[in-house]
Amino acid sequence: MKAMAIEDGAYALRELPEPEIGPRELLVRVRATALNRADVSQRAGRYRQQATARDGVHVAGLESAGEVVAVGAEVAAHRVGDRVMGMCAGGFAEYLAMDERVALPVPDALDWPAAAAVPVALMTEHDAIATRAQLAPGESLIVHAAASGVGLIGVQIARLLGAEPLLGTVADERQAQLVRELGADVAIDFHEQEFEAVVADRTTGGVDVVIDHVGGPYLAGNLRAMAVGGRLVSVGRLGPVVGELDLDLLARKNLHLLGVSFRTRTLDQYGEIARRAAAALLPALADGRIRPVVDSTFPLEQAEAAQEHMLANRHLGKIVLTP
Repeated sequence: MKAMAIEDGAYALRELPEPEIGPRELLVRVRATALNRADVSQRAGRYRQQATARDGVHVAGLESAGEVVAVGAEVAAHRVGDRVMGMCAGGFAEYLAMDERVALPVPDALDWPAAAAVPVALMTEHDAIATRAQLAPGESLIVHAAASGVGLIGVQIARLLGAEPLLGTVADERQAQLVRELGADVAIDFHEQEFEAVVADRTTGGVDVVIDHVGGPYLAGNLRAMAVGGRLVSVGRLGPVVGELDLDLLARKNLHLLGVSFRTRTLDQYGEIARRAAAALLPALADGRIRPVVDSTFPLEQAEAAQEHMLANRHLGKIVLTP
């Protein structure tokens, strides 16, 4: 099979045997696999979930979709022929071994690129918004970097769960238009407006939930913009990781600061997150209330060019590879 290996910090296309599967794994014929910012760290050897080693070769890729062609001896919920999508290791390949606990069924309405664009964002944002922030209908919410791959799904999940008003920060009018189309009441161009001022204008007393994909530069402003009892979930750090924390403001407003990461979770914990996200959101994926956004597709052989496209920040939606 073809696979994209990581060698000395670069991608290299290699021919490898198909992976052997364990008792709780599925052998999946990959039809599409999506890029993530974490791929950059993985390629550089700085990511906790390092690339899967096969015959001494490290294969990249963190989410994929495809057809099940074989199942392990203890697999009960999946059969050969099933269409599945999931977080994985070694997704930049024609075949991968996917743990059954993170394998989600692909709704008929999704083609392969759309399915590959879903797993990381769906699990990450549902965990952040529904499980950690415990968003209640009618509460206000802001998504920072709302036009990022996970942010676009986060906006739709927040709308589905009843956020009111729903705000998002974006980088330009093109992003703003898409974020509004997907359900945001307000898209804030951070080049033109201070999000704190917009929050103050559109809420009574501040925003209840902050879903932050930016990091340190927004920490002080987030606390000032939050309502009493507000919850801030730090999901990603597109910017610097260190910010100013006003402990008096934190205490006076009774604020909650929550961090989330898959890097320290077990496979059983991954599986529980997948189960909750599937139960809550697969019907919405099936009927179009949640719509994956695919910016572009590249052949597997052009994985490096696809990553350069991502790092140039010209894309709108997920970038997908097709083996």
